[in-house]
Amino acid sequence: EMWRNLGRVAGEYPHLHKFQAYMPGGRIEVVGVEHLVTAKEEARGALFFTGHLSNWEVSGLPLIQYGIPITFVYRAPNNPYVDRLISRIRERYITENAIAKGASGAREMVRRVKDGGYTAMLVDQKMNDGIAVPFFGRDAMTAPALAQLALKYDLPVWPVRTERLAGCRFRVTIFPKLELPRSDDISSDVAETMRMVNAVLESWIRERPGQWLWLHNRWPKGT
Repeated sequence: EMWRNLGRVAGEYPHLHKFQAYMPGGRIEVVGVEHLVTAKEEARGALFFTGHLSNWEVSGLPLIQYGIPITFVYRAPNNPYVDRLISRIRERYITENAIAKGASGAREMVRRVKDGGYTAMLVDQKMNDGIAVPFFGRDAMTAPALAQLALKYDLPVWPVRTERLAGCRFRVTIFPKLELPRSDDISSDVAETMRMVNAVLESWIRERPGQWLWLHNRWPKGT
């Protein structure tokens, strides 16, 4: 089922501009629009996170079509030809504000956050130099950037889930913002925030495991 979903994602790239969230008969059903209303009023900006679920490129469309100018943070594919192709489609049909992960991308992301921008992140991939956080009952090396930005700059964090429905339709749900921990121990707060994030992702994956793109070893060897 995962491979079938991935094939559909590839076939949908040229048609992303046709996917509408707020038009009668549109292909995207949106749940939790009230959270976008709140997010749009945030002068300090906001963070959104999701995973490689269903067609993850669809996740940002309800935000953009609602008038929230998100910056999308992504990991560039290893194949440079695939990267250029996807980047062109993304820039044309979704947003020109896309930042590849890396040192320069991190600096640009921080700059936009400081300017009160809105940032969307995919947070389900392994990061070897990340922090160990439980995921499906086992510690998994997890990128802490989402938590670090949220806590340092006092940004609200909203989970965004995309589900594939029948007939090339999707349901995008914006959940209530996370209640982030606040203590004198920033390292503990970062770890607890990412534990909450991983728990959210895990609950989504358990409900629709075939829609999660899992092509790499998410856990350390031997686990």
